[in-house]
Amino acid sequence: MPEQLSKYPDVTLRVLKGSGARCGQGVERKILTKCPPERFCSLRTGEICVYGIEEIPQMTQITAQELARVVCPPRAESGLGDAPLGGWETSLLAGAFLVGLLVGRWHRRPAT
Repeated sequence: MPEQLSKYPDVTLRVLKGSGARCGQGVERKILTKCPPERFCSLRTGEICVYGIEEIPQMTQITAQELARVVCPPRAESGLGDAPLGGWETSLLAGAFLVGLLVGRWHRRPAT
């Protein structure tokens, strides 16, 4: 039976009640036993648990990490550019910078 995520869980629960679902305290839970009673509805065809965005950590079927992969994809997959420089790349750039400084010191222009 599904857990549902809604920006407006109270509205979703009202719609379910209006369409014949039995919701809230005192409704027997057969499958979604960890669903908070105030978020639970039982329909003729099954059960449903409606969570709000702030209740994501309480969900048992969808993890916050699964949602994060969709909402905040890794940088390389998001098309926002390349990943940050790795350790060897940073070392190479630092080395090139230092070589440039040393060459600049040894090859100073004569004073005019």
